[in-house]
Amino acid sequence: MPTPTRRSAPAAPTAGATAAVPRQTSFEELGRPLAETTFVVVDLETTGGAPADGGITEIGAVRVRGGEVLGELQTLVRPDVPVPPVVQLLTGITPSMLATAPSAAQVLPSFLEFARGAVLVAHNARYDTSFLQAACRRAGLEWPRPEVVDTLALARALVGRDEARDHKLGTLARLLGATSAPDHRALNDARATVDVLHALLGRLGNRGVQTLEDLHALTAAAPAARARRGKRHLALGLPSAPGVYLFRDARGRVLYVGTSVDVRRRVAQYFTASETRARMTEMVGAAAEVVPVVCATPLEARVRELRLIAEHSPPYNRRSKDPERVTWVKLTAEPWPRLSLVKQVRDDAAAGAEYLGPFRSARTAELAVAALHDAHPLRRCTRRIPRAPGPDGPGACVLAELGRCGAPCLGTGRGGQDAASYALVVEQVRSSLREDAGAALQAGRRRMRELAAQERFEEAAQARDRLDAFLRTAERAQRREPLARAPEVVAARRCTPEPGWPDGGWELVLIRHGRLAGTALTPRGADPVPHVAALRATGEVVEPPGPGRPGLLVEETDALLTWLEQPGVRLVSLGEPAAGWALPVRGAGWARHRLGTAGTAP
Repeated sequence: MPTPTRRSAPAAPTAGATAAVPRQTSFEELGRPLAETTFVVVDLETTGGAPADGGITEIGAVRVRGGEVLGELQTLVRPDVPVPPVVQLLTGITPSMLATAPSAAQVLPSFLEFARGAVLVAHNARYDTSFLQAACRRAGLEWPRPEVVDTLALARALVGRDEARDHKLGTLARLLGATSAPDHRALNDARATVDVLHALLGRLGNRGVQTLEDLHALTAAAPAARARRGKRHLALGLPSAPGVYLFRDARGRVLYVGTSVDVRRRVAQYFTASETRARMTEMVGAAAEVVPVVCATPLEARVRELRLIAEHSPPYNRRSKDPERVTWVKLTAEPWPRLSLVKQVRDDAAAGAEYLGPFRSARTAELAVAALHDAHPLRRCTRRIPRAPGPDGPGACVLAELGRCGAPCLGTGRGGQDAASYALVVEQVRSSLREDAGAALQAGRRRMRELAAQERFEEAAQARDRLDAFLRTAERAQRREPLARAPEVVAARRCTPEPGWPDGGWELVLIRHGRLAGTALTPRGADPVPHVAALRATGEVVEPPGPGRPGLLVEETDALLTWLEQPGVRLVSLGEPAAGWALPVRGAGWARHRLGTAGTAP
């Protein structure tokens, strides 16, 4: 097995050296400084051809940091395919030299360990990394996907045609005064690449390239990447504090909303090559300013982000974008109600309408409707039916003949359901939507067992998917409803160390009708009761959700429920003075019990 040859690292400062003085990090130092980045420069000799068909014959690698060589690795590798004569002539590596060499499967673990945590560097890196990836795949090893710097791309950005006729490794080594001459042997070529890398990095001083992210941006071929780097000034002056940030264009339109524990550092990352999402590159190109909103707690930042996304519908936000553009299942308000898919919730609950959702896709909503139809003989046709169907109505449909529809359209004279029996079915559906999904669960399980017994496994899986789509959304909706009904909930959690967030004594949260009405951090060691009283007195006034408004900012209510169900959260009061201090929340079941849902108090 190959053994890395280690060279000593730079000596530690002597006793007389000046001690480091803490200072504010400058904007230019955001990112990973090149001087502190560890590189592993690698070169391969191969049998040629495509990576999937060829093999590696030699690996040479040099580990460097800050201009110092930390170690070297060199080994021959026995390939699984013959070495063509022309390759033998070029490299001098013959079959007899490879006969006793270790295989790639034996060598690669040592190389991967040698390169662990470092940025991989190669000349024409795509060639070397493709052979390494193919070899790992054949050996059953996971390729760690390291960051890669290509000295060929870097040379094309820094060395013009007036200096060199081409950008081959040999040409650059001669031009830049490399101490090692490349000779088609892996370690010598890797050493030459190290010298070329250091010489090219030395040319970056007048280009403002000081970090690894800047280096990636420089070598990016796309003009959009260079334009993105040119907008780094938008991060100047932003607070190094937790909160929300909004990218705006020249007309003031909000393009994107995000949240971070350090707004300034996070925004700066959008202007480096570490941000590879195409839509973010496009967004940065259109951005003219960044507006910060400093927040006291992570929960406040999360809620503010959701509200700003709902208010502005930023075109570059995928998560939580346009919360109204989802699908709801509606139990219609008509003489003979049915289930329908709608895009928005209307104020018609007083008339008898009921809603379930939101569903992220119409397909999932359709599955939930099918699960309800499996459990309840609700009509599925879309025709309007008079209150008293007459004898001249349409004939029975297939579903009615199979007994899967009550067929109120037939009227009682032709075997259809009467108004009273159909109303009972509607109430059962309403109960399944609001509070008890037991009927749908039992029907779904029964249907799956029947299909499985008949070895109709694909249909059984479809029945399972229908039931799952309904139960997941119904569970979320039934968890939200008690919190939306509660006029006021005050809860608290002892602050735990979290990077970027202020360290107080208690995190206080005021919730009114399922919305965040206020939040605060108490000083360490302070009596929290006065702070609770102040929070309740100054909290946002939230009107109770009226009929037909169950979907109002459901993601905010979900975020609050998630926070309430954390270990260590204490319910301070439920619409009463803060006399209930120190009442512990013992998990989600206890929280739901206190809010009036099913559960058992401990």
